Amino acid sequence: MWVSRLLLCLALLMPQLALAGPIRIKDLVEFDGVRGNDLVGYGLVVGLNGTGDGIRNAPFTEEIMSNILERLGVNITGEQFRPKNVAAVFVTAALPPFARTGGTIDVTVSAIGDASSLLGGTLIMTPLNAADGQIYAVAQGTVIAGGAAAQGDAAQVVQGVPTSGVIPSGARVEREVDFELSALSSLRLALREPDFTTAARIEQAINESFATPVARMLDSGTVRLDITATGMASPAHALGRVENILVEPEQKARVVVDQRSGTIVMGEDVRISRVAVSQGNLTLRIEEDPAVVQPNPFAEGETVVVPRTNAEIVEEPGIGLAEIREGTSLSEVVAGLNALGVAPRDMIDILKSIKAAGALHAEFIVR
Repeated sequence: MWVSRLLLCLALLMPQLALAGPIRIKDLVEFDGVRGNDLVGYGLVVGLNGTGDGIRNAPFTEEIMSNILERLGVNITGEQFRPKNVAAVFVTAALPPFARTGGTIDVTVSAIGDASSLLGGTLIMTPLNAADGQIYAVAQGTVIAGGAAAQGDAAQVVQGVPTSGVIPSGARVEREVDFELSALSSLRLALREPDFTTAARIEQAINESFATPVARMLDSGTVRLDITATGMASPAHALGRVENILVEPEQKARVVVDQRSGTIVMGEDVRISRVAVSQGNLTLRIEEDPAVVQPNPFAEGETVVVPRTNAEIVEEPGIGLAEIREGTSLSEVVAGLNALGVAPRDMIDILKSIKAAGALHAEFIVR
């Protein structure tokens, strides 16, 4: 079964995972202020091979196309313009921290009308705005779509998503974010997974590295770094030293279940109290088998259909009443259930019931 193979792979990986050891601080935290900014724009893709928007179904495509042509000195007011090689799109990008004017960033292009494909299209110059309404970049270039589509008179086939694509280095930065790192006297480190133990270890590791109390834990998700007390030439030098300090992170006991795929992922510290489990399946089957009744030869009467229903309840084999010992790890429970031939879906139901009984001591996440 796939669960057996999964447990075997996890068993083989456990030595390597155990040797992973401490993690760099840069992989555990986000530095306050050192962040990207989301950009969005509304543009037009041209040069499509008849796979663009239907103008009657997407009037906004005709509007933006008219605006672009008028800016280029072409007046089409009152003209019946019905091309099928253009598509209105949203253009999104992330402006990385400390991006400078003239640099390039990747953009994603997504159709918003009824275009069937963006393959072979070219994005016309599109301003990209941030949340403050200011233009920070301008995008233009050939769209690389991530799919393919083909159709005939009676059938069509689509692979991937041809209505969305990317333009590598397709936008040029025109405005910089107003943020001066060199002017900061202190900086906060925000943990990606808030935890008091991990925050305390980060504080201790930084203070030991600088041999002076320059870091202080504010809460489970924040550690404040006093840059002036580090004695470094600039905040950038201080962060360059701090981000490579190794820390052993602490993890919460957690079980993640994906009901759609039947995947179960568990942490090492998950424990189960003493509990008894019994599982079985009941299947209700109802079959309609109507019978046709005809009159005897040369007799008066009508042919009628007599309803006939077969109903039964079948109890499929399950596991009997099983007792789980105190302090048993969840991996041992899953291995035992797998050895009994319990299906993945039934195993997820059992784990839900154990959690509802208060015997599963971990955060239980169901997706």
